[in-house]
Amino acid sequence: MRRNLLATVLDSAARERLARIALVSEDRARQIEAILLRMAQTGQLRGRVTEEQLIDLLEKADEASSKSKPKQGSIVFQRRKGGFDDDDDF
Repeated sequence: MRRNLLATVLDSAARERLARIALVSEDRARQIEAILLRMAQTGQLRGRVTEEQLIDLLEKADEASSKSKPKQGSIVFQRRKGGFDDDDDF
């Protein structure tokens, strides 16, 4: 059912691109599929989604995910205030 709905929402070039994305990152493809299905159910889509529109959607999803969490591999330092130093003489 999910594939049938995606077939009616996406044009052939967009379906091929989404299939290539699924080969590399299945989680990413599922995320985009869920967004597309939600948009179709709420009536936000006007006609078939082209490859260019799919690329725009991918970029927007990437921007939203990068804002919500730190980049993978980045180091975040959390310093404690008011701690004891080894250099303190009592």
